Amino acid sequence: MKNTTLALVFAGISIVYSCGGDTKKPIEKAAPIAVTINQDNRQNSDSFITASGMTEAENSANISTRIMGYITAMHVTVGQQVKAGQLLVSISNSDLLAKKAQAEANVLQASAAYNNAKKDYDRFVKLFEQQSASQKELDDMTSRFEMVKAALEGAKQMRNEVLAQFSYSNIKAPFSGTITNTFNKEGDMANPGMPLLSIEGASRLQVSTIVSEKDINAIQPGMQVQIFIKSIEKEQSGKVTEVSTSAKNTGGQYAVKITLEKADPSLRAGMYVNVKFPVKSEAVAKEPGKLLVPVTALINQGQLTGIYTIGNGDKAILRWLKTGRQYGNSIEILSGLSPDEKYIVSAEGRLYNGTPVTIK
Repeated sequence: MKNTTLALVFAGISIVYSCGGDTKKPIEKAAPIAVTINQDNRQNSDSFITASGMTEAENSANISTRIMGYITAMHVTVGQQVKAGQLLVSISNSDLLAKKAQAEANVLQASAAYNNAKKDYDRFVKLFEQQSASQKELDDMTSRFEMVKAALEGAKQMRNEVLAQFSYSNIKAPFSGTITNTFNKEGDMANPGMPLLSIEGASRLQVSTIVSEKDINAIQPGMQVQIFIKSIEKEQSGKVTEVSTSAKNTGGQYAVKITLEKADPSLRAGMYVNVKFPVKSEAVAKEPGKLLVPVTALINQGQLTGIYTIGNGDKAILRWLKTGRQYGNSIEILSGLSPDEKYIVSAEGRLYNGTPVTIK
């Protein structure tokens, strides 16, 4: 019994010495991530006017017809490039062919009557010169000749009218461009005035935007502007070509047209853009410079928008923000960031709240 007790005592002592001999290893700290911070937090946003708009083709049209008939052939498809004068749609024209034959017959009949009347008129003119016909007979023959002549001219014009209708049964492209939509297919009934397809010119693109009444007086034709295309994240230069003088049909705002200079090949009609006019905005002239940050510096998590700032001990601190309008590639900060506070623009690694950083 004593031997067993001593063995347990020695075992306990050995365990105590064994545990006391262990040393705790220090926890390795994460290496700081190199980051770039902003240089100037506040920008003067009241030195320009901004407006949203959309790209569109300078030449665009909805093609329709003036006659009613079945569509016998659609010669183009959406996205197809066409040239001016190229056949687009064919509409049944059997009734026009009948009218054309009738018009041709009327012209032949009127021509025959004209030839006979002219011979009689020339003969009476000679008889009158020989004093073999009276003045009244010559006047009657002259009136008959003029009536027949007018009837021939009317028959020819009727024929021209019928021939002109054939251009609405074989519809051709008014200019070179791209087919953007088709509203009918073969076998459908074409109705006068209803669009059959739409075409946009492939030559040049323009931007259509609207400007508020407070700023429209500062916009002038010929003004150079900067255009930011949201979908492709690129900037283009342009020139104001049209400034509307009425807001009757635009909800109290004024339409402005801008021609793009050397448009990017990836730019397409219908893309949304932001336009920056390099003039002072009367709407914000009395406000201090807005706080703008690059859109690329923001962190989006669901409905929340934040930005990483530099905290004590050079650590990244995530700050939630309330944002306002977007100006090109920058966005206005309404709350959550002070004007003199530094924030991280880019990082050479993945950031999280409390990440140690080193400023480049």
